[in-house]
Amino acid sequence: MTARIARAWILPALIAAATTLLLAQDWQTATTLNGVDFAGLTPARQTKALHALRVMGCTCGCDMKLAECRVKDPSCAYSRGLSASIVDAIRAGKTEADAIEVAKASKFGKRPEPKLLDDPVVIPTQGSPVTGAPNGRITLVEFSDFQCPYCSKASVQIAAILKAFPNDVKLIFKQYPLDNHPQAMISAQAALAANQQGRFWQLHDLMFANRTILSRKSILLWADAVKLDMKRFTADLDSEPIKKAVARDMADGDKAGVEGTPTVFIDGQRYNGDLKLDAIKPVLEGELKKLAKK
Repeated sequence: MTARIARAWILPALIAAATTLLLAQDWQTATTLNGVDFAGLTPARQTKALHALRVMGCTCGCDMKLAECRVKDPSCAYSRGLSASIVDAIRAGKTEADAIEVAKASKFGKRPEPKLLDDPVVIPTQGSPVTGAPNGRITLVEFSDFQCPYCSKASVQIAAILKAFPNDVKLIFKQYPLDNHPQAMISAQAALAANQQGRFWQLHDLMFANRTILSRKSILLWADAVKLDMKRFTADLDSEPIKKAVARDMADGDKAGVEGTPTVFIDGQRYNGDLKLDAIKPVLEGELKKLAKK
């Protein structure tokens, strides 16, 4: 990295850090929350509802309070459903404590234990970026979002998986930018534009490593740093073929039942476990044993 490029990232990084801090504080004071309908509540009841949302934990496994989850992860069905249960109960005249109990008793009150591997589905992958073992017997398909903090963490975990199974596992990457991540779409388009020049994984690594400062400007700097033909890259970046390719990936994810990111499929079977190597290794070894018997 040149000194010029390094300096160009300092201010965006500081701004991003300040924004993250503000968002972290906002859920504790916000009087409106994503996807929560306070209509019909008196000011006193709304205050009661907000307090309940700030003290009850979400059941999705994120370790956040409901209000925090609604601010930081608006796509979470659990915080949305629990919040609606609490607000409806308080609207009906219940106490804060009773409203929380109503939420706990709802279908969102306890996350059902999923199967480790769902039934297989067909996922189109032709033309998608691929890495790992060229002739790997197991194919991982990852639907991901470059601005998603969980996807950034997953990229490191998946790299460890590929390293542990150098001859058996390959990874296919599919775009699934979320609406609540304003830089996710341009990042997805940039990744596919880089793929047109065989530099997908180089830009992939840079964008995940710097996901908090993603922007068109920073992406152009990184694209230049990985030696892309910039005239071609900028033309591809906003082109209709690239936009359609991102839309196809998203449609493929919707059809496969993707609800958030990252979502990983093992030979078409959605994997519902931890991506840490010690957790997924026995699953992959089990799949390899099944394949060996065929």
